[in-house]
Amino acid sequence: MTDKIHLSRDHVLDLLGKMLRVRKFEDKCAELYTQEKIRGFLHLYDGEEAIAAGVIPHLGEKDRIVATYREHGHALIRGVPMKSVMAEMYGKATGCSGGRGGSMHLFDADRNFYGGNAIVGGGLPLAGGLALGDRMQDTGSVTACFFGEGAVAEGEFHETMNLAQLWQVPALFVCENNGYAMGTALARSESQTDIHQKAAAYGIPSEVVDGNDVVAVEAAARRALAAIRETARPYFLECRTYRFRAHSMFDAQLYRDKAEVEDWRQRGPIVRFQGWGTGAGLIHDKDVADLEARIDAEIAEAVEFAESSGWEPLADLTRHVTAEERPDPPAAAKPSGETVEMTYREAVKQGIRDAMIRDDRVFLMGEDVGAYGGCYAVSKGMMDEFGEGRIRDTPLSESGYTGFGIGAAAMGMRPIVELMTVNFSLLALDQIMNTAATIRHMSAGQFGIPLVIRMATGAGKQLAAQHSHSLEGWYAHIPGLRVLAPATLEDARGMLWTALNDPDPVLIFENVMLYNRTGEIDSNAGPVDIDKAAIRRPGKNISLITYGGSLYKTLEAAEELSKDGIEAEVIDLRVLRPLDDATIIASVARTRRAVIVDEGWRSGSLSAEIAARIHEQAFWRMDAPVGRVCSAEVPIPYPKHLEDASIPQVPAIVAAVKAALGKG
Repeated sequence: MTDKIHLSRDHVLDLLGKMLRVRKFEDKCAELYTQEKIRGFLHLYDGEEAIAAGVIPHLGEKDRIVATYREHGHALIRGVPMKSVMAEMYGKATGCSGGRGGSMHLFDADRNFYGGNAIVGGGLPLAGGLALGDRMQDTGSVTACFFGEGAVAEGEFHETMNLAQLWQVPALFVCENNGYAMGTALARSESQTDIHQKAAAYGIPSEVVDGNDVVAVEAAARRALAAIRETARPYFLECRTYRFRAHSMFDAQLYRDKAEVEDWRQRGPIVRFQGWGTGAGLIHDKDVADLEARIDAEIAEAVEFAESSGWEPLADLTRHVTAEERPDPPAAAKPSGETVEMTYREAVKQGIRDAMIRDDRVFLMGEDVGAYGGCYAVSKGMMDEFGEGRIRDTPLSESGYTGFGIGAAAMGMRPIVELMTVNFSLLALDQIMNTAATIRHMSAGQFGIPLVIRMATGAGKQLAAQHSHSLEGWYAHIPGLRVLAPATLEDARGMLWTALNDPDPVLIFENVMLYNRTGEIDSNAGPVDIDKAAIRRPGKNISLITYGGSLYKTLEAAEELSKDGIEAEVIDLRVLRPLDDATIIASVARTRRAVIVDEGWRSGSLSAEIAARIHEQAFWRMDAPVGRVCSAEVPIPYPKHLEDASIPQVPAIVAAVKAALGKG
C-alpha cells in the first residue's frame, strides 16, 4: 500500500466518498436489474473504483473523457448527476442520453463526457482524434480515454497508439486491466501480458500502476497529466485491478473460481483505503457511516427520479438521427459567363483547395495524400501549398485515421478523410457506422460529427476484385449518414463546399472512370445543393434513373434511343441518402415507365430500394414494371472483356428501355 501519511483528512474522506458512491450505485443497479427495471447489458464497475477516482478529478473542465461500456463510475466521478445516470439506465427521457443510450452509452456534453463505447477498442481512435483537434488548435486540453485490457488485441488499439505518438497528441490512455476480457484470462489471449509494454513499443511514455491503490493511481495520473500538459504528447497508464462482479449481468462466471474473487475482494480498493484511513486515525467509523448515509439517500432520490420520469414519446422515435436544424446552404456563386476546361480530378482538387483557403479548420488526411498526391493524384502539390499539418499523410490504418477524423470533427475541426477505394473503406466501417453515424442518436443530439469522407468507387480500370466494387449502396443503407455521388464537374467541385457545412457525416463517392473526364465549367463555380436529384435530360417516354459513373453511359443510351423516337428522361440522383423521392416520383408519374441503372450488384442494391419506392408511391401510374440494369453478381474480374461485361453498358441500358416499352 502506498504511503499516505501526507494525505489530509478531507482528502481521504473525498477519495473514500467517491469510491463508496460508485460502489453503492453499482450495487443498486445490480438489484434493479434483478427486478427487471434495468435491462440490456449491464457492466458494473465494482472493484475498479480507484481508477476513476484517482484519475478523473485531476482533469480540467475543458478536458475530455472517452469511456468504455463499463463507464458508470467514470460518469459519476466526472460530475454527471446521479439522477440523470439512473434515469438513463431505466431508458427514461430524463436520462443523460435522453434514454437512447442506456447503460453502455452515457453522454454529457456539458461535462465533455463523450460516452461509453460498446465496441471494444472503438473509443480509442475517437479519443485520439479529439486530442488531435486540441493539438491543431493549441487549446491546451487533454483527452482521457479509458478502456479494458481486452481492447489491446484490437487493431484500433495499435492504430491509435501509432497515430497518437506519430502526431504527438495530448491524450491520456488508461487501460483498466482487470485480468479478463469477458471470460478469457489475459494469459490466454495475449502473448505479451505487460500491457504497458505495447504502448511503450510505439514510443509512448507508459507505466504500470496498482489499480486497487487509489493514491498510487492519483499520483500516476498527476505525473501523466503534468507531462502531457508540458509536452502535448500522449501518455499511457496500465492500472492493474480486478472486477468483483461478472463481466455483465448475463455472465455466469464459470471461468474463474469463487476463491479467486474472494481473495481479490479482501485486497479491494475500498477495503484497503478505508482500513488504512481508520488505522492511521484520519477517519473514523462514524465518518464512514455518515458517508454511506448520504450516498444511500442520493441513490434513493435517483431511483425515485428515474421511476417517476416519463418515457420519450413514440412520436420522437426518429429524432436525433441527423441534426434537427441544418444551416442554410452556402449561396450559389454568380456565374461569370466565362468557362474553363478542366478534368473531374482538377474539379475535386479545386473544391478541396477552396475549402482549405476559406476555413483553417479544414484539413485533408489519408494514405499518400501528401507527397504522393493521393492514389488518383487529386491532392498533388497541395502539401507544398498548405503544409504537412493540413495535408496529413496517414499510415495504412483506415479504421484508426477515420476514427481520428471523427474525433477531430466532434471537437470542432472540419476534416476531409480520404479513403483510397471503397473496398478499403470496409476496414473503417466500424468507425463510420458505429461511431460517426450513431453518436448523435445515442447522445440525444448532444454530439454531432461534421465530417466529410471521400473515396473512389467503381470499376473499369482493370484493378480486379479488391479495388473495383461499387458499395455506395451499402452506405446509403445506414441512418445518420448523408451519401453523395457527384458525376458532373460542377458537383465534383461544389458538393464538398456544402458538405463541409453539414452538421452530420457526409460520404462522397467519386467514380474512378470520371477522374480523367474533361469538360467546361464556369470559372466562378461554387457551392451546389446536396439535397436534390437533377434532371440531366428531359423526356416523356421513360425515366432513366442513375448516378455517378453510370450517368454518361445513360445519357449516351438516351441519345441512341432518341434516334428511334424514344425520348428518355435522365435523372442524376446525386444524393443517395436521403433519396430525393419527389423528383423520382414526379418523373415516373409523367413518363409512366422507369429503368434504374446502378453499378452495384442487383441483389439488395440501391436500385432495388428505388424500385420499391416507385412501386409504393406510384404503382397505379405505372404502365410497366420497373426495369433494372445492374452489375453482374460476380466479383469484378480483371480481364477487360469480362470487366466490361460485368458492369452496366450502353447496349444493356438501351435493351432494358426497349423491354420496358414493349419493343424488346
